[in-house]
Amino acid sequence: MSHDNQHIKELIRLCKKGNQSAQLEIYNSYYKAMYNTAIRIVKDSFEAEDIMQESFLSAFTKLDSFKGEVTFGAWLKRIVINNSIQQYRKNEKSQSVDIDNILYKVEDNDGIEADYEFTNVKAQKVLEIMKTLNDNYRVALTLFLIEGFDYEEICDIMQISAANCRTIISRAKESLRKKLIVQCV
Repeated sequence: MSHDNQHIKELIRLCKKGNQSAQLEIYNSYYKAMYNTAIRIVKDSFEAEDIMQESFLSAFTKLDSFKGEVTFGAWLKRIVINNSIQQYRKNEKSQSVDIDNILYKVEDNDGIEADYEFTNVKAQKVLEIMKTLNDNYRVALTLFLIEGFDYEEICDIMQISAANCRTIISRAKESLRKKLIVQCV
């Protein structure tokens, strides 16, 4: 077990005892990643901030249910994703937005070795274009490509069938690919 994992386990033990400095240390270790996860789904910085805060509160109050079967970060991320999707669905109902339908990996096969800045610019461009996708596509692609969930996990999170999940991701990839081609021409 790595030193970091041991440290996190010790912090969790202290958190279970109500140690606020341990809670703050865990918060400081994870808040950026959890905020980034939330904002990719809800697309609103204020809502993402609220979701992140609520998720930490929920995690700290339900810490006894954390069994250590996965890392604490993965457990916390699942809480953030569930809260983000729940908020997204609330917003969807109030706005009557249709969530129905995210990206072939853009392959750079020209044989030219990309430098870091160029690669970073390309990644930022892909993320910007992903924001313009249909909400259902954006959420599914974010979960699949960025968060690394598999189809089964995405089905559970989005509460859709396996066939629908594959269709949504396939269409989303195609939509993103087309938008990337238009942007790059």
